[in-house]
Amino acid sequence: MDVVTDPATFVAPAAGTAVTIGAYDGVHRGHQFVIGELRRLAAARGFESVVLTFDRHPAAVVRPESSPRLLTDLDQKIEVLATTGVDHTVVMHFDEARAREEPDDFVRDVLVGALGARVVVVGEDFHFGRRRRGNVALLRDMGADLGFEVVHVALLPGVSSTAIRRLVEAGDVAGAADLLGRPLELRGVVERGDRRGRELGYPTANVAVPPDVLLPAPGIYAGWYDGRQAAAISVGRRPTFHDGSSPVVVEAYLLDFEGDLYGAPARVSFVRRLRDEERYDSVDALVAQMAKDVAATRDALGGAVRAG
Repeated sequence: MDVVTDPATFVAPAAGTAVTIGAYDGVHRGHQFVIGELRRLAAARGFESVVLTFDRHPAAVVRPESSPRLLTDLDQKIEVLATTGVDHTVVMHFDEARAREEPDDFVRDVLVGALGARVVVVGEDFHFGRRRRGNVALLRDMGADLGFEVVHVALLPGVSSTAIRRLVEAGDVAGAADLLGRPLELRGVVERGDRRGRELGYPTANVAVPPDVLLPAPGIYAGWYDGRQAAAISVGRRPTFHDGSSPVVVEAYLLDFEGDLYGAPARVSFVRRLRDEERYDSVDALVAQMAKDVAATRDALGGAVRAG
């Protein structure tokens, strides 16, 4: 897959392209279905397929006070898009100027002028441009004048980024994985913590996840570290040692592992929620529960598919 970071630098093939547009946060099963239809239509008409997406969620610019936290950061989104078989991913910088752009200017300048669109594939609820005035009807009218076909694809029932966020917020990582088509994964850098886990006999990798990425509900989870190392994962405020105002942290205890991970990039994927986060009256009680969590992690991952 070819990745272009500015539509203006995209070299459109002479035959034209089939294009779909969207934030594609999560690149979930519904997105994958739309992209599959895009590829099918492109192949049938002799075009190359293009996903046009954004370098941030448009809501972060249009309504930052209520913008959703992300299921995938930009790098991860591009990586997952590469697995769909699309020919090109074009990443558009989204800012206030882009948010104010009139829909017809976007169609002429970007879809047709830059990307050479001959087919545009969108979902039924697709809106774009200033105040979301662009829609499927506008695309059809402009397509008749500018020479492109518009195909709207019925969305998969119950599969949406919003639905997945609700599951993640509830800690239902197995349900989220079903809609995503893969385990939920967080990415970050391993930072130095308070070393309390090492003192307790369970050293953890503290993963600093970007603040705009959605975390699962506080609790203990079974999962994978970097797609291959079994891990018991804690998401929460560590209430045995801290009060409720402390920040939420992501800590992964890697089973059967010894080594220094500080400063390394990390990928943590979630397979199953084991229990809620709890406060213990003594360190001994906490350590006893951690031993149970490790055993439960081994059981949970015994037949689980690795993340990568």
